[in-house]
Amino acid sequence: MHVSLLLLRLLRRRRRAPPLTLASEKCPPNDEECPREELTDLRLLQTICSDQTSLPCEPPPPAAMQINPVYVESSVVLAVVLCVHMALWNQHSWCSIALFIQAFYVQHKWDRLLRSGGAVFQFRPAANSGIVPASMVMPLLGLALREKCSASGNVYFERFSMVITITGMMLALFLSLIALGITRPVPTNTCVIAGMSGSAILYTTKQTLTVSEVIEVLEVLLIFVYLSLIVLYLLPRCFTPGEALLIVGGISLIVNQLIKRSLNLAEVKGDPVNYFLPVVVVGSLLLGVFFALLFCFMESETWVSSLFFHMMTAVLGLGILMPWLSLFIGRHPIMWLLDFLTLNDRRLCLLGYWVFLSVVATCVVLHQNYQRQSGSKKHQASTVVRKYFHLIVVATYVPGLIYDRQLLHVASVGCLAVFLFLEYVRYFRIRPVGQLLRQVLTLFLDERDSGPLILTHIYLLLGMSLPIWLFPGPCAPKGVLPGAGGLVPYAGVLAVGVGDTVASVFGSTMGEIRWPGTKKTMEGTATSVFAQIIAVAMFLIFDGSINLNSTYSWIVGSVTLVAMLEAYTSQIDNLLLPLYLFILLLL
Repeated sequence: MHVSLLLLRLLRRRRRAPPLTLASEKCPPNDEECPREELTDLRLLQTICSDQTSLPCEPPPPAAMQINPVYVESSVVLAVVLCVHMALWNQHSWCSIALFIQAFYVQHKWDRLLRSGGAVFQFRPAANSGIVPASMVMPLLGLALREKCSASGNVYFERFSMVITITGMMLALFLSLIALGITRPVPTNTCVIAGMSGSAILYTTKQTLTVSEVIEVLEVLLIFVYLSLIVLYLLPRCFTPGEALLIVGGISLIVNQLIKRSLNLAEVKGDPVNYFLPVVVVGSLLLGVFFALLFCFMESETWVSSLFFHMMTAVLGLGILMPWLSLFIGRHPIMWLLDFLTLNDRRLCLLGYWVFLSVVATCVVLHQNYQRQSGSKKHQASTVVRKYFHLIVVATYVPGLIYDRQLLHVASVGCLAVFLFLEYVRYFRIRPVGQLLRQVLTLFLDERDSGPLILTHIYLLLGMSLPIWLFPGPCAPKGVLPGAGGLVPYAGVLAVGVGDTVASVFGSTMGEIRWPGTKKTMEGTATSVFAQIIAVAMFLIFDGSINLNSTYSWIVGSVTLVAMLEAYTSQIDNLLLPLYLFILLLL
């Protein structure tokens, strides 16, 4: 308020008075040779602020430095798209370029809807729509997976990768149609571009997919439509449009694949480990949607409701999910899991080590809550404290990646199930620990947790685990990909565990030069790239299965692109960065 009054007074003086001269210049009024210096608005503002030491007197940034972060974010995504296109050069890679162009135009329409409040649902505030980076993830992922499966001669997964690519493009086009349909006045140019892009994608779909594969794409699209309506209605302000596209689209694909394989049990094959994730995702989805609708009509904080919640969870787990999972693995899941965990002493040592790290993480949470109780009630965990959990997760995942990736796969799926269950307990205030979880976890909230759900820790787990879950094992000879592909399972550790942590800590403590248009610093980005290169060197020392050959420059370029995306994106970086680094390393 005080600064506004000073600026208003300054403007009034500029209108009424001639240019002011410095008081230190004792010039006669008629002496034209005496040098004078006009006091500009900026110097007058600094003079006023010099008497008010409590006011911030930093001049506004010049107009040339005010760069829209969305343009830089889109440029980084375009660079990734071109890398994939140059590596593959086929019909689908050309379609990915067309998809990027229409997503770039549509993003501006979504951003305008979010600013004006014209969007149908309530999305996460303080962030752009994120249509461009989210729209390209699934198509680029399918293209990269198809290249690896084609090189290994795995026809089944090659066709499945094509389905992933087309599905991602169709979901992005559907989200574009929603934005164009609710925008007033109708954006004619964007509609033309979206129509041309959609026509190219539909023509390519007709030329490359079979009828059964097209039906599979339509099934995923149908599931996505209904699931997005339910999720966005029940969970307002939890997602941006791009994050909703990425998360709900991935869940829709998993649900469709699980239903398809359940109806064709004779064709079920592969590692039993790969079936745990779809069953856990579908079970958690059913549990959440059922109780979200039920508790709209009854109170969830009573002991009767809490008892009913625990009983129905047990019925769903033991009566539906366990038999469902036994159909895929051919054994009782609990007996199979016991044999799997006790296969050798190494797995028992890893499990003990992970339990110890879990105890350490719990102690950090309790210690921070004790500090809040003994100090200010508004005490919030700092950025450095939150990054402790990133370091703990790195210490958890690296030994598993080096010594036993199958065990890490199963353990991460189990951890996801526990996290989702605890979040349901906290959200619905299920007794006896629902209220306690609310008090404990609110300490670690940040600006991204603006909705009813707290998803930061779940996003961290997903970012570290997705490269492991998505690893194309059937397309990798001896379980290892050549060249930079050997680092694919480490994409989450590099992008989130190392890069994001170092960038945040160094940027917030020692950063001074900020990237134009964002709060991130150049020092944080530079140290992030440097730390990831050091981490790659460490992985080469301890993991003998990695053989980079002559792909060092590609790795450095990939890490740099992802670091720039981290500096400019307003989406959930724990979810977005590992996927883009996964795609680049897979090439």
